[in-house]
Amino acid sequence: MGTISLEVNGKPATLDVPDNTLLIHALRDHLRLTGAHLGCDTSQCGACTVHVDGNAVKSCAMLAVQAEGRSVTTIEGLAEEGEPLHPMQQAFHDNHGLQCGFCTPGMVMVGIDIARRHDTLDPATVREELEGNLCRCTGYQNIVASIVEGAGKMETQP
Repeated sequence: MGTISLEVNGKPATLDVPDNTLLIHALRDHLRLTGAHLGCDTSQCGACTVHVDGNAVKSCAMLAVQAEGRSVTTIEGLAEEGEPLHPMQQAFHDNHGLQCGFCTPGMVMVGIDIARRHDTLDPATVREELEGNLCRCTGYQNIVASIVEGAGKMETQP
């Protein structure tokens, strides 16, 4: 058992967790942040994607102790309650970039990461970058459109 301190969604957090606790379990079970989903538990599907120090990370493939002293952002931390949605979240809403919604938090988080790493985005680039995030029900067309639109909105955001 170890104590770790990190920042989660802009707030300090201290957790007592076994050394083998995965970040996804620390977020969901200890902090009750259930937006990141545990889909495959093997880092294949991307439903557990969060940002660690601004970079997309599959939280089922990272130990919680590896987040010591780092900043973690989950889907819940993108927009404060009562505030407008993050531009990527709004684009998913506007473009119907979801069906069942299970993969959506991971898709939004990886979409933000993709947008931050590319000056301009086209559908082919988004499709290539989404290789590690799986959706079983949409066919990806609206997800790709959402990420392209969301990236454009992020560029205009201060």
